[in-house]
Amino acid sequence: MKYTVGDKIIVLHSDEEGKVIEIINEKMVMIEVRGVKFPAYMDQIDFPYFKMFSQKKIVEKKKVHIDDVKREKSTTRKKVADGVFLSFVPVYNKDVFEDDIVEKLKVFLINHNEEPYHFKYNILFAGTSSFDLNSTILGLNDFYLHDIQFEDLSESPTFEFEFSLTVELKKKAPFFEHSLKIRGKQFFKKIEEIQLKGEASFAYELFMQYPDRVEEVKVDLSKLGNAGFRMYELSKAKQHLPPVRTVVDLHIEKLTDNTIGMSKFDMLNLQLDTFEKYYDLAVLHQQASLIVIHGIGEGRLREEIHEILKLRPKVKSFVNQFHHLYGYGATEIYFNV
Repeated sequence: MKYTVGDKIIVLHSDEEGKVIEIINEKMVMIEVRGVKFPAYMDQIDFPYFKMFSQKKIVEKKKVHIDDVKREKSTTRKKVADGVFLSFVPVYNKDVFEDDIVEKLKVFLINHNEEPYHFKYNILFAGTSSFDLNSTILGLNDFYLHDIQFEDLSESPTFEFEFSLTVELKKKAPFFEHSLKIRGKQFFKKIEEIQLKGEASFAYELFMQYPDRVEEVKVDLSKLGNAGFRMYELSKAKQHLPPVRTVVDLHIEKLTDNTIGMSKFDMLNLQLDTFEKYYDLAVLHQQASLIVIHGIGEGRLREEIHEILKLRPKVKSFVNQFHHLYGYGATEIYFNV
């Protein structure tokens, strides 16, 4: 539903402002304008902040002759490009000084392709799901998802999508996943940019064309065995995995004997690769928990590990608190088992 109760609107034919007070059905809403309540079709109203960005500044009127009146140009919006986009429309309000401030963002899924898609949508704040939706978006159409309050942008929301065709095609992928994490600073920068440009919204591309099916590569296992590779039964694969650890120390001197010629970036990558290795082993061995020692230092390694853990579905929770052995230099991870 594009509109929600309480949204400010503008009546297109009269240019009067009002608000939505009731959702009647998918095509009609009840609106109130200057104390008068009446129903209106959704194509008869629009959000007033589009007007805010499109209207010209009021200047002193000058007397003109009828022969001098120029024909007004069309203000229809043009399609920017093919593809599917996640669009954000800031909703403004007045503060005590009568300045415009952003109150919330309206989030839209924009389909500029002709084919319709089924989609599953989920938004997470700090790794926790806040809102999810399963629906369909038609070709060359917009789909209103929900609102985000301005103060929630600082939590770096993650937007997760899974798309599929409404009519399955053999040459097209059965589904397509896309995840988009936007930091608060990126939101604030985008809002400043559109204010300077006089635009009403900004968007991020999710994909241009729906991807083709990737053919499964079949491996002749007999050839691998003849080439000297060891073959294991899946049920016995766990016993051939590297040994599991319940505590992983990521201090660089524990991982390599020689750091000569290694930059800070190289060291950080080695630490993260080691963390990923033992995280995956902990999941495969169905461990209940894992302690990762990252030290205190500047906190870069800890922050990178925490960002990774926020996106891992197997992680039930994690905590960086005082430990009698490691102080504040370790994170305890608890898994869903």
